[in-house]
Amino acid sequence: MFELYLDTVDIDQIIRFSACLPLRGITTNPSILANANTGLHDLLPKVKEVLGEKARIHVQIVSESADAMLNEAVNLHKLPYDIVVKVPATETGIAAIRMMKARRIPVLATAIYSVQQGFLAALCGADYLAPYVSRIDAIVTNGVDSIDGIGGAVVVADLQALIDRHQLPGRLLPASFKNMRQVLGVLNAGVPAITIPPAIAAEMVSHPATQTAVDRFNQDWQTVFGQTMPFES
Repeated sequence: MFELYLDTVDIDQIIRFSACLPLRGITTNPSILANANTGLHDLLPKVKEVLGEKARIHVQIVSESADAMLNEAVNLHKLPYDIVVKVPATETGIAAIRMMKARRIPVLATAIYSVQQGFLAALCGADYLAPYVSRIDAIVTNGVDSIDGIGGAVVVADLQALIDRHQLPGRLLPASFKNMRQVLGVLNAGVPAITIPPAIAAEMVSHPATQTAVDRFNQDWQTVFGQTMPFES
C-alpha cells in the first residue's frame, strides 16, 4: 500500500491534513526539529494523539561514528512509538545501517543524491530510501557534475528500477520537493511512498479553478432555490 507522509513537526498542519489525507505518519530531521525548537519527548505524544497508535515517525540520528549511531538508534528503538531511524547515506552511515539491521532496527537511508548511494544502502538492508529530489535538481541547475547532470526524478526512477530488478526490500520514500512537477515525476516512477511539506500538500488538494466552479454552482442553485437544500427540493 502506498505510504504518504507529511514532512513537518507542526502539529496544526498535521491536524489539518490528517483530516483529509490518509497520512501514514510524519518525517523529521534535525533541522526541522531545531527550527521548531521541538524535542521528541514533546513531539511524539502529540503526533500519536493526532494520527493514532499506528503512526510511523521517521527520526534522524545526529551521531558521527558508526558505534555512536548504533547506540542512538538502539535508544530511539526503545521508545514506545513506531520509529524509523534515519541514517545519512555516507560511508559511515551505511556501515551503521548494517549494524542496525543486525539488530532488526527499522532504518531509512537519507540524504541520497545518487543512484549508487541508494542502491548500496538497499543492499545493506535499509527499509526506506530517501532521495532528495529538489536538492538534486538544484545541483544540476548549478552545473555541478557529481551526479552526471541527472535530475532528481531520473535518479528516483533509476533507483526504483534497480530495486525492482534485484528484488530488494527497500522502499523508496523520496523527499525534498519544491513543486508539483517534482512530485508527479517520482509518482510516475512508481515509488511506494513519498513525504511532502505542508505547502505541497496544500497545493495537491486544491486548485483555484475548483473553487471558481463551486462558487458558480452555488450561485446558480441559490438563484433558483435560495437556501433550500437539494434533498429538500
